[in-house]
Amino acid sequence: MRRNTGLKRRILYWLMLYAVLLSAVVTIAGASIHEHVEHLAWKSLLHSELDYFRQRNESQPDSLWNDTDTLRLFGAGGAPPVPAFIARRKPGLHDDVLIDGKQSAVLVDQIDGKQVALALDLTEFEGVEEKITGSAVVIIVGVIVVLALLVMWGLGRVIEPLALMARQIAGLQPDKAGQSVFVDARASSEMLVIADAFNDYLKRNENFVEREHAFIATSSHELRTPIAVIAGAAELALGQPDMPTATRNQVLRIHRTARNVEQLISLLLVLVKDPSRLGAASERVALDQLLPGIVEDHRHLTQDKGLTLVLEPMPSCEIVAPEAIVQAAIGNLLRNAIENSDRGEIRIRLQADATLVIEDPGHGMSPEEISELYARVARGGRDGGGIGLDLISRLCEHLGWRLEFSSVPGRGTRTTLRLG
Repeated sequence: MRRNTGLKRRILYWLMLYAVLLSAVVTIAGASIHEHVEHLAWKSLLHSELDYFRQRNESQPDSLWNDTDTLRLFGAGGAPPVPAFIARRKPGLHDDVLIDGKQSAVLVDQIDGKQVALALDLTEFEGVEEKITGSAVVIIVGVIVVLALLVMWGLGRVIEPLALMARQIAGLQPDKAGQSVFVDARASSEMLVIADAFNDYLKRNENFVEREHAFIATSSHELRTPIAVIAGAAELALGQPDMPTATRNQVLRIHRTARNVEQLISLLLVLVKDPSRLGAASERVALDQLLPGIVEDHRHLTQDKGLTLVLEPMPSCEIVAPEAIVQAAIGNLLRNAIENSDRGEIRIRLQADATLVIEDPGHGMSPEEISELYARVARGGRDGGGIGLDLISRLCEHLGWRLEFSSVPGRGTRTTLRLG
């Protein structure tokens, strides 16, 4: 999973990018202006020298040109003829000409109808220009580094109150009352608004949790007591030997329904608990001993159908979990398999890694139907029957279990519950 970068790093990144881009733009613009000014300077200098020689040549036709360390004339005043690689160039200034291996600026013009060329050796100027350019680059890099250090220091002071608040929020515990967050004295007014809004939310959430806890505690007692009375009365009634068969069947139904509701209450109470606190309510459960009783409790549901429950030989297997919840989860899955099958065998298999597999001979599901089932469970939608696959799915997520479905259309469904 991709981890998001911190606010400080993001701000520093964009500021540095802005500084680099701004420096690049200024450097490019400066280089362009420099080239233009340099071009004008060489052009003005060479035109002045050539005009001076032209004026002197008009007054003294036999005067000769004397080359200097940086200036050379071609084509007039006793100077060598214009080299062919220069003669091909158009009249005007050309500052990209190599003469005897030296970078030169050449002004091509005419005197008395003859082509002349005045060349200026730029070697010394290029050396000075490179030094100036190098110094400018060093200064720009130094400015960017200093700016980065200053920005890092400033951002650290600006963002520290936000980081402090984030650490406080991360340390909040949902089971503690009277919690709040505070802001540093350096915090901005916007952070004060955020802190006040968050503290108000904490207070409202605390009141909501208190109401929920009160409701759960009350409803747990108020629901369990009448259900226990109903189940107990049903058991006593079933102990009467002279009870008519029809009445006994109805009392059995009452007893089973009471037990199912009892399991449902236990499951719902587990779902409202913090998963980290479930360890106190868990116990070692021998699945190979618990599973036969669950299967027997559900055989009555197959009486009106051509179904047979087949429990395959089981290895010894133990898990740590609330026993009532394990019973409710397995019972619901088995009941779901019975309700979606009409005839054949429902096979129940327990693997040594605490994986329960239930295979029913129902109509099966296509891949699209299985996807829809997963989507419905994820949305918390009811699927009908028992306590619902949505609750079982939430229970599995709560306890770290895994619930999977696979099927071949027309051949039944395989439900896999991984309790390990």
